[in-house]
Amino acid sequence: MKKLLKVALAAMMSVGLVACTGNGEGGDTDQISVGFVTDTGGINDKSFNQTSYKGIQDFYDEMGYTEAPKYIESKADADYVPNLSTFADEEADLIVAAGYKFDTAIQTMAETYPNQKMLVIDVNWLDADKYTNVMQVGFTEHEGSFLVGVVAALKAQELGEDTVGYITGGDSASMLRFYAGYQAGVWAVDPNMKVLFDNANSFDNIALGKTLAEKQFAECSVIFHAAGGVGNGVIEAAKEATLAGNQKWVIGVDSDQYEQGFYDDDKTQSVILTSMMKRVDTAAYDACKAVADGTFKGGIYTYSLANNGVGLPDENPNLSEEVLNTVEEYKQKVLDGEITVSDTPVTNADNPNTSFTGATSQE
Repeated sequence: MKKLLKVALAAMMSVGLVACTGNGEGGDTDQISVGFVTDTGGINDKSFNQTSYKGIQDFYDEMGYTEAPKYIESKADADYVPNLSTFADEEADLIVAAGYKFDTAIQTMAETYPNQKMLVIDVNWLDADKYTNVMQVGFTEHEGSFLVGVVAALKAQELGEDTVGYITGGDSASMLRFYAGYQAGVWAVDPNMKVLFDNANSFDNIALGKTLAEKQFAECSVIFHAAGGVGNGVIEAAKEATLAGNQKWVIGVDSDQYEQGFYDDDKTQSVILTSMMKRVDTAAYDACKAVADGTFKGGIYTYSLANNGVGLPDENPNLSEEVLNTVEEYKQKVLDGEITVSDTPVTNADNPNTSFTGATSQE
């Protein structure tokens, strides 16, 4: 898997396709046209959509393209096919769609535009033999979430607490993998620790995220969110509590959300304990490069702990060396096969230490 270069975030521009040529560092170079369609969380969700788009931007920057990639924001599920079709009708070299909500839309697109190259992230798998123009990317979220579950439990123990929290934005297979891994990581440290669960059934309701976080923070000091833009409300709740003298912690998702958690004027203190990195940016980058190289091939691709598709950020200012060493020990056990992390969450029917019932509504 190609490594991403550390490059500055390119400026976002209005919807439309890029020109066909650009100037690279080595002179003129063909510029591929990439259209990105967000789910309802929006381009600035500081999570899944924004990180996916950044992967495209990183590729453009590396290639020296003179124009930024384009995006369309979806305001409702009904927007998916029209938005995707906009780029297809303009004959984009690649269309990228972020999120499991695109399942039906991508299938429709693959049948309507059989020669259109597409990348879809977190789709519930389509027939790879039939839809050969679609690169389908999935992640072992449960493996990365296992590690942050270990972090959450260790922090709770340090604080003398026996409860941690989790807030999700939906009930897709990938969202359930997040929770399954988190449970497993927490209970690997302390099988008696309680894990709170709430489902916002939304990826953009910031106010609800804050409300759910405030409810959970009444019982614990650490919450892991896998909820896209809803997580912004979780972080806001943690900031407010911390500024009021009641330190609370959030584990971010998808990207390193440390800077988003700053709560002091000097921007030196953050409520982000760590983040579960889900390298959707790497997936988007790899797809762009494959198109540019002429090696694009539809099919199912998995990003895991073994190939650095999931895990913790490189830098973790709020974690001690002792905690990081413990996390590394657990990581190695997973890689060595000593620990197998389940991708199915445990309900409270099987373990009273979780409030997860298997239901999809708010708990």
